[in-house]
Amino acid sequence: MKILFIASTYKGGNGAHIGRISEMLSRHGFEVSRLEAPHVPIKNLMNPSFALFGAIRALASAESYDIVHAFNVPSALAMRCTSAKKRVLSVHGVFSDQIRMIHTGAAGRLARLVESRAIQWADRLATDSEASRRRYRDVLGVDFECTLSPLDPGEFKDIPDVSKKRQVAYVGRNSYEKGIDILRGVEDKIDADVVYCTGLPWREAMTKLKESSVIVIPSRIESMPQVILEAFYLKVPIVATSVGGIPEIITDENDGLLVPPEDPAKLVQSINRLLDDMDLADALAHNGFRHVLESLTCDALLPRYVEFYESLLES
Repeated sequence: MKILFIASTYKGGNGAHIGRISEMLSRHGFEVSRLEAPHVPIKNLMNPSFALFGAIRALASAESYDIVHAFNVPSALAMRCTSAKKRVLSVHGVFSDQIRMIHTGAAGRLARLVESRAIQWADRLATDSEASRRRYRDVLGVDFECTLSPLDPGEFKDIPDVSKKRQVAYVGRNSYEKGIDILRGVEDKIDADVVYCTGLPWREAMTKLKESSVIVIPSRIESMPQVILEAFYLKVPIVATSVGGIPEIITDENDGLLVPPEDPAKLVQSINRLLDDMDLADALAHNGFRHVLESLTCDALLPRYVEFYESLLES
């Protein structure tokens, strides 16, 4: 099976899991290519230049594919311009909701229009959480298939051994929807140093995470943050807000602590609780590690992806 992946990046943050999926499929015998296009990332605007340059690159190609799989709305135009038997569009969180949270007025309305058009170009739609799936059904009346993103344990073999610090980590974008401002606002009430891993290379961010006692995910909206899987694997206990798909993967008091969004007092209380209760922290970390190994690795999720693509071609 010949598949083309289209994404603005295949490294770090949102791009890392796309790279993992393509490599996982290649190891299984799929012929997977990646469309790469020059673009100018613009903060908080989801790489609009990639839509243009990606489409130009797709139109210039003479290649034909069994499936073209685009990731996120800015990749949809290039998906449409590619010669393929079937087209898939994956989104990670509701695109227009994210834009509306960052930008008000015309930008949010335009995002909804672009999103509505983009989903019409795909033969199948996918997202990485049931929460996003429900939201799309309510807002646009369309159904998505839920495909979880896998973790590749092999990527962690080069993460060095470190000594644990009384340190709290934030790993993610420096962006409003991620709630980083909420964490900064209560930093002086946390009984540990706080490190912000924003814009760091993945290996450096994972090293900082591994040496931390707690990771905090204070998001206002989310779909399924990859950093949860990474923290599970590195055995770092998690405090996260109960938004989007997070409660689908974290069970409160079992493999993490969940707090309401935009509740700074509860956030601080839960962070300090883990810093002071090592038995609880160790139990959460152990359960998270077992969860990711049993259910969320490439080996565990590969059969779902094989069935996803094979059933698409047969439809």
